[in-house]
This record gives sequence, C-alpha cells and structure tokens, in this order.
Amino acid sequence: MAVKFSTQHEVVYYECDFNGRMTFPAMIAAAIKTSEDQSEALNRGADFVNKLGLTWILTNYQLQITRMPRVGEKLTISTMAMEYNKYFCYRHFWIADAQGNQLVLIESVFALMNIENRKMASVPEVVIAPYESEKVTRIRRYPKIEKVAAGQSQFYQVRVYDIDSNHHVNNAVYFNWLLDVLGMDFLTSHEPVSALIRYDKEIEYGVQVESRYDQVPVLNETGEALITTRHEIRVGAAVCCEANITWRKK
Repeated sequence: MAVKFSTQHEVVYYECDFNGRMTFPAMIAAAIKTSEDQSEALNRGADFVNKLGLTWILTNYQLQITRMPRVGEKLTISTMAMEYNKYFCYRHFWIADAQGNQLVLIESVFALMNIENRKMASVPEVVIAPYESEKVTRIRRYPKIEKVAAGQSQFYQVRVYDIDSNHHVNNAVYFNWLLDVLGMDFLTSHEPVSALIRYDKEIEYGVQVESRYDQVPVLNETGEALITTRHEIRVGAAVCCEANITWRKK
C-alpha cells in the first residue's frame, strides 16, 4: 500500500481571483508542494533526484471539482504515489475543507527527464521504492482531450518569472494562459466542474505563446446542461499543451 502524506494549507487572498475563489495555479502549486514535502520526508527530494542527472516533469492532470477552495479556508491536502511503470508515475491529490469534505480530486502523471538531453528517462527503483507504490505494466489511459475547432486566440509573452528551476515554463503558469482568454464575464458567471490537461512540449523563456479556445454545450450524466471549453497552447505551429475544462453556470 502506497504511503499517504498530508499537509495543512490556509488559502490567502493573493491565491484567489476576483471571485474569492482559489486560482488553478495556486491550487496546483499547493498540491505539488505537498508532494515535494513528502519526497523530502522520504529523502527523495529534488537534490537526490538531480544527483542522478534527472528531474521530475508533469505530463497530465485530471481534476474532479466539487467546488474550488475559497479565501480564508483551512485545507487538508493529501497525496499518494499510487502506481508506477517503466516511464510513468501516477500520483493522486485530495483537497478537503476543515470539515473533511472533499473539494477536489487531482490525478496526475509524472515522468523523469534527463537534465542534459531533455529526454524522458526510465524510473529507477532507488527513486521510487520509499513511496511503496504498486508496480504495474500498463499505461493508464485518460479520457481523450477534444481538439479546438474554430475558436478565438490571444498571444502572451513568456516572462522571466514564468520559468521554474527546470528552466521551462512552470506547469501551473499554463492555467493563466488557458483561462485568461475566457474573460471576466465568463469566469464570474461559471464555476469549474472538471478538467483534463496534457502537456506535450516544453516552453522556454522569451517565446510568444498563442492560447486558442472554443466552447461547446454538453450534458452530464444527470442531464444537467454544462459548457466545455476546449483549449490549446501553441508556440508557432507546435501544440505544447491541450485542455478541456467543463463548467457549470452559477
């Protein structure tokens, strides 16, 4: 059984948007910090991995959202490295309120990258063993991300502080580009229900990215009318990130 690890987090105002709702980047950053704290507690932190010539990268997220955390809430963020195979590690995060109600479930896929050649590396047993994850042979499949059809787009310049210690755009920053194109009116009148995100290519400092999106009506399993926004982040002709986010009108 994999080792579960939990931390406490109080949502502060600068982690929230104009609705008083915790932003996706802040929520993802708080979740990732919990996994980093677990790795440090197991003596498998960034320094240990870097000495092997490796670094962690994220390839996929799947989020199920009951509601987004709000300013002032005290959260319990728990994580568990569930499974791994030769190249991928599957980690879950649970975010709960002070009463223990689950607000968000995040399923994520991590991989290891060789720092020098920037190529994916196999997962060494010495790195993964302390997490007590189940070793599997299968590659977990997530729902297909629907492509953007004829949509709208906006351009953004990659700034210095978009870059993290891996020398590429931090995964949480992509959410700013994905959501900003939707505009304040939409983000004020809708709340997220679920999201699928896949990272395809690294984005480096100084380039210009294009955030494209469209939206389609959908029905959930109970027949409720929802909206799915379909997104992609491009650098020139290269698609670097794709996402589908489903929303409920307030």
